[in-house]
Amino acid sequence: MSTEIKAPQFPESVADGTVATWHKTAGEVVSRDELLVDIETDKVVLEVVAPADGVLTAIHKDVGETVLSEEVLGIFEAGAAASAPAAAEPAAATPSAATVDEPSASAGPGGAASPAARKAASELGVELAQVRGSGRDGRITKEDVEKAAAAPAPAPAAAAPAAPTAPASETLQRLPGVGQVEGERPERRVPMTRLRASIARRLVEAQQTAAMLTTFNEVNMQPIMDLRARYKDEFEKAHNGTRLGFMSFFVRAATEALKRFPAVNGSIDGNDIVYHGYYDVGVAVGTDRGLVVPIIRDADGLSLAQIEESIRDYGLKARDGKLALEDMAGGTFTISNGGVFGSLMSTPILNPPQTAILGMHKIQDRPMAVNGQVVIQPMMYLALSYDHRLIDGSEAVRFLVTIKDLLEEPARMLLDI
Repeated sequence: MSTEIKAPQFPESVADGTVATWHKTAGEVVSRDELLVDIETDKVVLEVVAPADGVLTAIHKDVGETVLSEEVLGIFEAGAAASAPAAAEPAAATPSAATVDEPSASAGPGGAASPAARKAASELGVELAQVRGSGRDGRITKEDVEKAAAAPAPAPAAAAPAAPTAPASETLQRLPGVGQVEGERPERRVPMTRLRASIARRLVEAQQTAAMLTTFNEVNMQPIMDLRARYKDEFEKAHNGTRLGFMSFFVRAATEALKRFPAVNGSIDGNDIVYHGYYDVGVAVGTDRGLVVPIIRDADGLSLAQIEESIRDYGLKARDGKLALEDMAGGTFTISNGGVFGSLMSTPILNPPQTAILGMHKIQDRPMAVNGQVVIQPMMYLALSYDHRLIDGSEAVRFLVTIKDLLEEPARMLLDI
């Protein structure tokens, strides 16, 4: 029986998507729940799987084509046998200009590959067909690709004839970087992904529509570091292996500060100000496809352990390209941690329609004056970018000082003072 393979139903915030990768060709046998095609939207990559065992008989939307919610992508025949001639495959199997630099989408000996794995394979020059997956149902993960890239290449057979030397221009296409061919000035042009284009559009929009300013302060991280060092082992045992990190303290401190300064937790909608009576804190996460901001909902009602578990789960989802649209919808305030990459100071850009974003940075030992003495302390610069249309400068400064005070005296968060 023939079945239409349709794009997922997009939420109201997503108008359409783009066919990113077909993992199967027309006439190919597939198993139930096996990955057929990736649909890339402005926020996430959605996967469409086979509804049953059978054959993908036709492809109606080629790679690079725009699709609407629940639009037909192809035809699936449940229980059918594979069609024989490879020559009968449609033009969708032929690389287009939009896909010439994309890695092979075919499954390796272990199964299909995640979007992050395909990206890593392209950058590292790894053939996915030679990688065995360790994920669920044999799915190839980014770590599998990295291990394959680090593994020594097998020695060639002595009797094997030497392969013809490829022209330098062809060799360049297989290199993960550029500028590696002596005497040449290579370039590599690839289309911008929808997610990257969406990020670029929103960042420009934030700078053009908001009266954005940034205020700075610094926080002595020694009290938090001492507290973490003292209780981290007990914390991990008591909470089934969940580790105590720094981010949970920042989420808790930010939530307490938001309660005291409601405008920082608000947003602007036309000529109206919307004050939110809940605290959904977004935590910016870098992925292979770009920056995404999953939301920790009702953060004021969560324990440190629950916050850490949410951050860990979102990090794993982001790494494997499994973040769903609902994971990133909404949010009243955002925290960005450039310190994990070594940033000492930066000015984070607002995440519209939010009116403030907190930037964390690298913890660095610096000489500080304490009670008239110069001592070495682990210091971190904090940055708060805010929309001056809603938040006054004095309010922004006092909000940031509140976070500083809560972090330097963690007991304040427990005593609500």
